[in-house]
Amino acid sequence: MFEKSTWIKLPRNVVVGHGVLDDLDSVVTDLSVAGRPLVVTSPTPDHLVGDRVRDHLGGDPATVTVETAGFGAVERVVDAAEANSATYLVGLGGGKPIDTAKMAADRLGLGFISIPTAASHDGIVSGRSSIPEGDTRHSVAADPPLAVVADTEIIAAAPWELTTAGCADIVSNYTAVEDWKLAHRLQDVHYSEYAGELSRMTAELLVESADSIKQGLEESAWVVVKALVSSGVAMSIAGSSRPASGAEHLFSHRLDRIAPDRALHGHQVGVGSIIVAYLHEGEKGMWRNIRDALDVIGAPTTAADLGFDEETIIEALTTAHRIRDRYTILGNGISEAAAREAVTTTGVI
Repeated sequence: MFEKSTWIKLPRNVVVGHGVLDDLDSVVTDLSVAGRPLVVTSPTPDHLVGDRVRDHLGGDPATVTVETAGFGAVERVVDAAEANSATYLVGLGGGKPIDTAKMAADRLGLGFISIPTAASHDGIVSGRSSIPEGDTRHSVAADPPLAVVADTEIIAAAPWELTTAGCADIVSNYTAVEDWKLAHRLQDVHYSEYAGELSRMTAELLVESADSIKQGLEESAWVVVKALVSSGVAMSIAGSSRPASGAEHLFSHRLDRIAPDRALHGHQVGVGSIIVAYLHEGEKGMWRNIRDALDVIGAPTTAADLGFDEETIIEALTTAHRIRDRYTILGNGISEAAAREAVTTTGVI
């Protein structure tokens, strides 16, 4: 008898486009969330659109400003939500406030609405929070947002490096899926064809349309946001971060431990994808397409672009397998000689 089952949690509404921030009150009404919201944001997005968001929410909602992400910030948001009798949370901004709001809402058993002001990562819609603690970054399961309100007019005006980081994060899904398939074949890790193909297709579409993604063009913000949404949905379908996190993310997390805050997460995983694609497929593989797409949109493709020296890249690549118990092409580690050959052939160093 067939007994397989799954529980997929997805956002109820995804609202993307020009000026959609002004639809926030309608989104809240459609969700049927009642009571008092708590806005979780950071200084810049609060300055840019915080008052517009609070006006649309009505009732003069309380606000918590997150300047440094971490479990301490999550606790501060939890305390503020309880003190203000909040019934739902609103994450406004980039990765720090949205991931913090997401984890705090999960802790409290409340829903939250995601309002990204930059297209820098797929956490705007996924059921994962990335929370730093010291020199470690934790990927924590949490419910996805009830709704995503992504105003492309606002996102197109964000610093271009944040958009290119989001593009690189999407492109890295290609190698993440290859690692997931490898883990399925060699370690019997559960693999979802639907989630895997959705994630890979999203990455490949972005690579193919890289030359149409241009700074200041609102249509480009639309393309990137839609891709980030697809990536987040793929993770929700899989019930894990596997569709969007493989060896390239282990490499990035290791860089974070060696030299924190040197480069953006998306940029690091983008460069990691070039290397990992080469490790998977060799000289004639996809790595050139990935590198060329990143170069066209203006994302880093070399260690120097990221601000790392050769030895740091080699150290990160040869020790990245220790970051977490997730089987990837790195296996139980690769030799220094193999690492040097990969980064030299691909032009990363």
